[in-house]
Amino acid sequence: MTTSHRLALFASLAAFALGAGATAAAADGPPASRATVEYDQPLPNVPGKSLRVVRVEYPPGGSSAAHTHAKSAFIFARVLKGSVRSAVNDGPAKVYREGESFQERPGDRHSVSENASRTEPAVLLATFIVDTSDTVLTTPVDHAVH
Repeated sequence: MTTSHRLALFASLAAFALGAGATAAAADGPPASRATVEYDQPLPNVPGKSLRVVRVEYPPGGSSAAHTHAKSAFIFARVLKGSVRSAVNDGPAKVYREGESFQERPGDRHSVSENASRTEPAVLLATFIVDTSDTVLTTPVDHAVH
């Protein structure tokens, strides 16, 4: 991965993690989540695709802004610690506990992404299969947008 791709990916994840923080700070809302790229490599047997793994840490009561992902992204998410409340598109919010997982398909809108606990931290590992050219993984959206 080139330096410019790494910078674009970092900026995308910063927008994901900090976008919620800016909104939360303005409204004295919940603390923001923090996203860190753990792995990022092109798939040698699938030209044009990459595997990217992102660790999302939610402080107690923490959340991420509603968001979409790169249009090519298929995501498999697994809760590593604690419990995460998640809703995709217009589906109901569901709590996933440690060891449980869910998926997001290309074009899905992640409308709820938050720690289900106000007292314990939570950690989610999101595994992306995405076009290598997609450097922006996450884009915050207005809650009113569907």
